[in-house]
Amino acid sequence: MISYEVTLQAEPALASAVEMFMRESHIPAILSTGCFADARFSRASAGRFRTAYRADSQADLDRYLKEHAPRLRAEFVERFPESVSVTRETWALLQYWKGESAP
Repeated sequence: MISYEVTLQAEPALASAVEMFMRESHIPAILSTGCFADARFSRASAGRFRTAYRADSQADLDRYLKEHAPRLRAEFVERFPESVSVTRETWALLQYWKGESAP
């Protein structure tokens, strides 16, 4: 499993608009590519968000990055041309533990 994580730091005045865009448009558009099995959207503080997309393979992530990312990134930048910084990281799962109380 590959985790592709995107962290956003938005200026406070834009935080609500960024959150709404991510939840209602951007993340659903990324999932509709079929390259990811699921996604998790989290907030650490006002204006700081992280989305973790889970791909079943490196090939799925590579397909997303080649065929879909340029267009979707351009749409984001068009909507928020400044005042939002973005970092992207790819993580490879090395091991997974499940807690006793977890379903």
